[in-house]
Amino acid sequence: MDRHSRLPIIAAGLLLAVVLLGFAVEAGWTAAADWQVSRALSLRVDEGSAAFIALMQGISWIGGGTPRWIIVILLCGLVWHWCGPRCAAALGGASLLSNLASSLLKLGFGRTRPDLIEHLDHQTSFSYPSGHATSAAAVYLLLAWLAPPRWRALAWTLAFGMIILNGFSRIMLGVHWASDIVGGTMLGAAFALFGTWAVARRGLRQS
Repeated sequence: MDRHSRLPIIAAGLLLAVVLLGFAVEAGWTAAADWQVSRALSLRVDEGSAAFIALMQGISWIGGGTPRWIIVILLCGLVWHWCGPRCAAALGGASLLSNLASSLLKLGFGRTRPDLIEHLDHQTSFSYPSGHATSAAAVYLLLAWLAPPRWRALAWTLAFGMIILNGFSRIMLGVHWASDIVGGTMLGAAFALFGTWAVARRGLRQS
């Protein structure tokens, strides 16, 4: 079995882990750790400067809603230039499907948002898994895997930066628990792996 054929197996394992973590969340097994992380991080925002709060809100704004889809469209154009329309379709498809999966899981688990501080970002949906974390992992990890060699280091740096910043901003703004971020990141990574596999199996990835 070559390394590319292992990708869907790893992705399926991540999807299973997302579901199992969701059940652990429902059972209350993550409550203590979630509370400690949120208390440590969200209080810093609550007591911090307006500039820092605005920075976290700006990062969160980029990672969700209309800005997210504008970025996805632009990145699809970029990967089309790198390796053709199937790469662009893989990136767009991974983004759409991961977003749909996140929304369905939110409805399925129905976890309420944290209430340690007043929410510094308006939210109306459930909490687990984080849609922002899902999208960041799906889009930027797949972008890094599709990047040509000369851009790969920069793409991986961008991927890890966006995943970390999105995750921390959501906790700091008081709208997500840490386990929401972990679940969303695993979910997004699973779809990024599926997208990588879909491209690699056709021999379309540039190396």
